[in-house]
Amino acid sequence: FVFFVEMSKAMSQDGASQFQEVIRQELELSVKKELEKILTTASSHEFEHTKKDLDGFRKLFHRFLQEKGPSVDWGKIQRPPEDSIQPYEKIKARGLPDNISSVLNKLVVVKLNGGLGTSMGCKGPKSLIGVRNENTFLDLTVQQIEHLNKTYNTDVPLVLMNSFNTDEDTKKILQKYNHCRVKIYTFNQSRYPRINKESLLPVAKDVSYSGENTEAWYPPGHGDIYASFYNSGLLDTFIGEGKEYIFVSNIDNLGATVDLYILNHLMNPPNGKRCEFVMEVTNKTRADVKGGTLTQYEGKLRLVEIAQVPKAHVDEFKSVSKFKIFNTNNLWISLAAVKRLQEQNAIDMEIIVNAKTLDGGLNVIQLETAVGAAIKSFENSLGINVPRSRFLPVKTTSDLLLVMSNLYSLNAGSLTMSEKREFPTVPLVKLGSSFTKVQDYLRRFESIPDMLELDHLTVSGDVTFGKNVSLKGTVIIIANHGDRIDIPPGAVLENKIVSGNLRILDH
Repeated sequence: FVFFVEMSKAMSQDGASQFQEVIRQELELSVKKELEKILTTASSHEFEHTKKDLDGFRKLFHRFLQEKGPSVDWGKIQRPPEDSIQPYEKIKARGLPDNISSVLNKLVVVKLNGGLGTSMGCKGPKSLIGVRNENTFLDLTVQQIEHLNKTYNTDVPLVLMNSFNTDEDTKKILQKYNHCRVKIYTFNQSRYPRINKESLLPVAKDVSYSGENTEAWYPPGHGDIYASFYNSGLLDTFIGEGKEYIFVSNIDNLGATVDLYILNHLMNPPNGKRCEFVMEVTNKTRADVKGGTLTQYEGKLRLVEIAQVPKAHVDEFKSVSKFKIFNTNNLWISLAAVKRLQEQNAIDMEIIVNAKTLDGGLNVIQLETAVGAAIKSFENSLGINVPRSRFLPVKTTSDLLLVMSNLYSLNAGSLTMSEKREFPTVPLVKLGSSFTKVQDYLRRFESIPDMLELDHLTVSGDVTFGKNVSLKGTVIIIANHGDRIDIPPGAVLENKIVSGNLRILDH
C-alpha cells in the first residue's frame, strides 16, 4: 500500500510538472505570436533592429519561464578567496610604465547613458543635468577624456550606451563637442516589451512608442550592453582598430574616471595572465547595505544582488561584517572576451524581475539584467578594492549638494576631495521632500553653503538658505508643517538643531 501511495505521488508530481510544461509551451507560443504581430507593424527601416530586439526578448522570456525560485543557493555562497580581490594600493604601488600612451590607446570608455532625470524632477536624459559650474555629467565626462588625450597624445574614444528614452536628446547635444579632442560614438540599448503581470503577454500592440504605447516598452537594464554593443558593430570596429579593453561605468558616477594604474594592471599583469573582467568594489558603509556584493560561488567570482537573496538571509547579506564590499559598477572588460562569449551565447546573467504599475493602473513586469552579473562567465576575473572616491554617484539632490559644494575641487572634468577637508569621509546629507526636484533645490539655496567641516546635515520642511552660510559638525533643520525657516545670509551653524519658525522678510 505504501509503495502504491509513493507511486501515485510520484505520478501526480510527474503529471503536475508535465502539465506545467504544457502550459509553459503554450505561453511561449502565445508570446511568439504576439511578437510576430508587433513585428508586422514595423516599417522597412525599423524592421531589422526591431527583429533583433524582439528575438532578444524572446530568449530572455524563455529563460524567465525556465527559472524556478531564487537564483542562488545560499548554502553555496562563500567569501571570495583573498587573492581574488586585490587592494588598490597594491596595484598602484607597481607604478606606471614609460609607454603609458600605448597602453591608453588600447582603451575605450563606455558610459551607461540610458537613464532619465525623472527621479530628480528633470525631463530628458539624466546626463544633461548641470552638476557643477553649469557643467553637466556629459560635459565632465568629455572634459576628462579630452584631458587624457591631450596629456598623453592618445586617442581614447567615448561611447555612450543610450536608450530609446535618451538617444534623440543626447545626439542633439553631441554637436557641441565636435571640436573636442574626443571621438564620440553612440549605440542604443534594446527596446523590450513590458508584459502584463497576469497574462504574461506583451502590452504593446505595435512597434510605436508614442501615444498610448509610450509605457509599453522599456530598456532592459545595463546587462543588455553585451548584445547591443555587439549588434551595433562597434565591438568589431574597435577590435579592428586594436582596442583591447572597455571601461564601463554609470554616467552619474562622478568618481568613475580612467585609472591608469588599473589599466596598466590589465595590460601588463604581474603573473603574465590577463584578466578578462575587473570589477571595482569598495568598502561598505551603513549607507550601502543594499549594494550587490562579490562572493565565491561554485568556484567562480559571482555578483550577488539583494533581490537574489532568500528572505531569511537578507539581514545576513546586509551585514557589514560578513560582506564587507560592494560593486561600484566601474568595470573593465576585455573586448575579445565579449566577442567570444557573445558568439557562443555564453554570457549568463540572472534575470531581475521588476514590477511596475502603469499610469492607467495596469500591473506589468519588465525583465532586466545587470552588467556586473556576467562576471562569472569570464575567465580570470578579479575584484579591485578601490578608494571610496571612485564611487561618487549622484542619485538625489542630497548627492548634488555634496558635489556642488567646496568639499570638492574640479580639475579637467574630475572632482577631487578638497585638501582643506581634514578627514576623508563624505558628510551624510539628507534633504527632505521639498528639495527632491532640482529646480526646487536650486531655488532654496542662494549659494551653496561652506561644508568643509560638516559631518551630518538633515533638512526637513520648508527651509531656505541665504548666501554664504557655513555648516559644521551635525546640523539638523526641521520646519514643521505650515512653518518656514530661512537661514540668514552669513549664518554659521555648528552642531545645531533649528526648528520652529524663522522668517526673514525684505524690509
